[in-house]
Amino acid sequence: MSTGPWTDEENDLIVVDYFTMLADDVAGRPYSKSDHNRRMLEKIDRSRKSVEFKHQNISAVLKGLGEDWIPGYKPAFHFQASLVDAVARWLARNPHWLARKPNMSTKSALREPSSIWIGPPPTHSNQPPPQELEQTLHIARKFDVAARDERNRVLGRAGEERVLEHEHAALIGAGRADLARKIRWVANEDGDGLGYDVASFTPNGRSRLIEVKTTNGWERTPFEITRNELAVAEQRRSEWCLFRLWNFSREPKAFELYPPLDAHVSLTATTFQASFG
Repeated sequence: MSTGPWTDEENDLIVVDYFTMLADDVAGRPYSKSDHNRRMLEKIDRSRKSVEFKHQNISAVLKGLGEDWIPGYKPAFHFQASLVDAVARWLARNPHWLARKPNMSTKSALREPSSIWIGPPPTHSNQPPPQELEQTLHIARKFDVAARDERNRVLGRAGEERVLEHEHAALIGAGRADLARKIRWVANEDGDGLGYDVASFTPNGRSRLIEVKTTNGWERTPFEITRNELAVAEQRRSEWCLFRLWNFSREPKAFELYPPLDAHVSLTATTFQASFG
């Protein structure tokens, strides 16, 4: 039985099997992890414990990529760099996975609008162990997860629609149906460029300008923010907020950030505009 580093062929085989289980898990279809593991052991010369741990490693890689993972396989770090490459190869061969529509199966025209769970934003006090955090964020930087999420218009629009529903529910719950009727999806009606996506209100009638950032990943998944969004956040501090939606394809959760943003996050310039003088 092999005990050395996993080969590319072995990594590719187990990554394919993992995504087969993950697709079933996301869709709510029944599947048996023990059956999958038994079939995997017939293909590769590894121990059951080694296969189980490799599944946990794949979960950790997907966490770094800002993607879903199988809840039953808790992310385990300190994995081979070659495993990251194997997951990246699978995603490159299956572009439909990243382009898939969010699972909105719970949405129904007959269901009352619902609020999103909003918790505290990430802080130094609740961050993972340093090595785990660094390995996760290294993957996110290498594969530019923030830019990928920003380019995913299906994900972005679905997130904005979900925030619209949340704002309606919050105002109706506060007895302000009059304000709920005035909420506007400005990114859809007026286009991008205003520095926020949704124009809503607080229950006391104060303007609430919401910039929505959505990811299927965990709460620390990096996100992109434009110079214009930062400018509007600064100019309209008392009204503007960033609504960060995470775990979106499973059970959407959120936190809110208020200006100044550099009090909450590290802002890194990633692109520059070139012009001729």
